[in-house]
Amino acid sequence: MRGKLRGASRRRVGIVAGLFGLAVLVQAAVVMAGGSSHATGQVAASGSAPVAMAGPSGRVFVGHSYKNDVSPALGTIPALPLKAAPEREAASNPRIGRHRDAADPVVQRTQAPASMPAPTLNFDGIPFPGVGCNCAPPDTNGEAGATQYVQIVNEGFQVFSKSTGASLYGPAGIATLWSGFGGVCQSAGDGDPVVLYDQIANRWIISQFAGTSVPTDECIAVSTTSDATGTWFRYGYHLGSNFFDYPKLAVWPDAYYMSMNVFNSSGTAFLGPQPFAFNRSAMLSGSPGTFVTTGITGGSSEEAYLPADLDGSTLPSAGAPESFVEWPNGGAYRIYHFHVDFGTPSNSTFTLFATPAAAGFTQLCPTTRACVPEPNGSTVDAIADRMMFRAAYRNFGDHESLVTNYTVSSGGVAGIRWIELRNVTTGPVAVFQQSTYQPDTTWRWMGSAAMDASGDLALGFSASSATTVPQLRYAGRLVGDPLNQLAQGEATLFAGAGSQTATSNRWGDYSDLTIDPVDDCTFWYTNEYYPAGSSQFNWRTRIGSFKFPTCGGPPPPPPPPPPPPPPPPPPPPPPPPPPPPGPVSQITGTGATCSQFSAGTAITLSTVRYTARNGRIRSPNPSAFDYWVRVNAAAGSNTVVISQAITTGNFSTLFGLGSGSAVDNPACAVVSGATFTAASGNGTFTVRWTAPSAGTYYIGVRLSTSAVNRKPVPNPPTVHYSFSTGGVTGSTSGIDLSQ
Repeated sequence: MRGKLRGASRRRVGIVAGLFGLAVLVQAAVVMAGGSSHATGQVAASGSAPVAMAGPSGRVFVGHSYKNDVSPALGTIPALPLKAAPEREAASNPRIGRHRDAADPVVQRTQAPASMPAPTLNFDGIPFPGVGCNCAPPDTNGEAGATQYVQIVNEGFQVFSKSTGASLYGPAGIATLWSGFGGVCQSAGDGDPVVLYDQIANRWIISQFAGTSVPTDECIAVSTTSDATGTWFRYGYHLGSNFFDYPKLAVWPDAYYMSMNVFNSSGTAFLGPQPFAFNRSAMLSGSPGTFVTTGITGGSSEEAYLPADLDGSTLPSAGAPESFVEWPNGGAYRIYHFHVDFGTPSNSTFTLFATPAAAGFTQLCPTTRACVPEPNGSTVDAIADRMMFRAAYRNFGDHESLVTNYTVSSGGVAGIRWIELRNVTTGPVAVFQQSTYQPDTTWRWMGSAAMDASGDLALGFSASSATTVPQLRYAGRLVGDPLNQLAQGEATLFAGAGSQTATSNRWGDYSDLTIDPVDDCTFWYTNEYYPAGSSQFNWRTRIGSFKFPTCGGPPPPPPPPPPPPPPPPPPPPPPPPPPPPGPVSQITGTGATCSQFSAGTAITLSTVRYTARNGRIRSPNPSAFDYWVRVNAAAGSNTVVISQAITTGNFSTLFGLGSGSAVDNPACAVVSGATFTAASGNGTFTVRWTAPSAGTYYIGVRLSTSAVNRKPVPNPPTVHYSFSTGGVTGSTSGIDLSQ
């Protein structure tokens, strides 16, 4: 980010050894993030400015990679020579928000009992000086892949084993990845790095901005395999002559999307945010790259926004637009839709889609910026004028969720406003949850939020006060907890040991909470801290993982029943009981109708087919299937619990509810108002409806096949499932899973 500080007291040269004998020369010169530390006269690969064309919603700009190639395997790239560079400080982190304060009606003021799971892994990441940067702040982020965890900071990255935390490569300078590429990507990278894992393609993405005086270029590398230590497709993009700051990237099926905060070329005036879409298909194949942008949005009065980053294996609906969510000035979350068309770029649009209301809040330290206290009397910057990385998107089949967070002032300290938006691509967009987490007088800031496959939410953040050195903590809620509450309490990932001084009070500028793409349940969090006795320019980073025990497994056992009350007086004779539920019929094929089922003509077995990739199930087809339940119901309110206990010889899973479950009356007309609720773990489904009259009713249960995606391929590859629906009584049902 603009304002990354590098220590300017002295120079020194050191050597950081990496795996495969990689050495990276380290320079102790210190400058502000985004400010140049590069010698004059360096050659910059300055591609032509993006070309403007007329589109249906205004101008559309198209740019092309001025160079792309494939790197050698990282272990074969030699260390880059260190070049002398002048020391200077650029402007401090600029304020961009223009918020109007209002009372906060959604504060969580009490701490729930400590029920958060303990860390599974907890280990140190890259320390200061960040390989070749010697910067503050580190801009810490990282993500888990198939077998590795990659962390990236200003201006280095490191590959770790996901199972043990052991280093597999590095730490190495980001510029090492661009060795031999030439231009500013190799010689003038300035940080603000992002690493992502594209779980759709099982590839890594690494990016940082670059420029000879101000960052005008974005350098993006896409791994050729799921191994981050292998070869990479490398791309250099020239975005224009402005100062392009705070790039935040996201994975979406049709593109890699990016938001930028744009300043004039001297970095003195905020011009507004700008969206970009990079041609994902081309970059995955190593073909020349293209980007599309609709230019700066709204001017300097527009607030910063983040693109939605896909989590999980269930993709958004085909052709769904990318959603950008904006920091809520004016009392609303502005949701923009980016429809990109790389074939006919002029058809691309970036339009306002929805403005759901944001609960009021007070902006934290809007003038001083640096107000978060530490025990040594210093304060640090909370960057409370924008959404914090990431805007995590997940498709649950029957709804979409997007979770993110930002820092606010609450109760005289910093609290974290976390939100869950529903149905951001399809609409109507709704604020399903929003709450300010401020349970005591500790200051909490620099958050990152995500949601696992079961809908459990976690929030990682920094915590500090006048008596507590900055710590790494995390809190969360289970999907069944009361709305707007982090009801699982709070845990400490790492307590920290020291306070920061000087360094222009910089902290962050972001942290990162992500989800393991293999089990879709394990959270990985990384953030910065300071060691004991430290002062300026001596940050450390930490990486940890944790998982809610209910995610991906059977539902927890029910609590024991309360003691029985004293016996009441004898009641009057009860009315005759309703008829018991009838037998459960067998599963029918996808697309079967109620009339087919009631007439006994529907088939009795459904087949879900899949492809195998790297030993795991991919692309199950169809995406959902039906089975039908026949019950005898009384007039009025009815409740049926359907148990899903699936057994097979060599493979097992529990399918979740898909979209389209329904209750039909004896005439096969849909009964309005019926509800389907899946218990935690999808072990049972509870169906409730109001029957206008007694009779036979048909329950069509729609199940999603996404639960088998990414599971190891069974041996033999065809599996026959038996569905035990004992919760209703009746026969079993079946489905084939076949390659």
